[in-house]
Amino acid sequence: MPNMILRPVPFDHPDAVKLNDEVQAEYHVRYGDGGDATPLDPAEFRPPHGVYLIAYDEDGTPVATGGWRSQDRNEEGNEDGDAELKRMFVIAQMRGRGLARRMLAALEEDARAAGRRRMVLETGDQQPEAIALYTSSGYEPCVKFGYYREYESSMCFAKKL
Repeated sequence: MPNMILRPVPFDHPDAVKLNDEVQAEYHVRYGDGGDATPLDPAEFRPPHGVYLIAYDEDGTPVATGGWRSQDRNEEGNEDGDAELKRMFVIAQMRGRGLARRMLAALEEDARAAGRRRMVLETGDQQPEAIALYTSSGYEPCVKFGYYREYESSMCFAKKL
């Protein structure tokens, strides 16, 4: 998608909220619960401690999101220098065009530029497309961390930046 425009926005920007509602609905379909309950504060995605990006198509329609937030060693299993990937999502009608891969690369570059040493993420076993994207992009299984670390369906991956 050559005309995709990546724009940093606040996590609580109206377009971000709209797409977050869509991803939460998809989690509900895939996992049968109320969505991702991981606590997220919009301030966590403000540079230089994180970023939240929206991809817009040539008509200005928001079609994909993704962000990262700084994490350091904590009781949830993160390590010093981690950048945690959050809310990677592409709307259904735009999937299969490389948007997620381009978003992931942009987020990795931004986290690297901010001095983060490792990108980590948590996904679920009902998201085979996400797992395929991450493993084909160099992510490897890692020790579970975060809000869902005790869940059997949780899968965690990491990649050195």
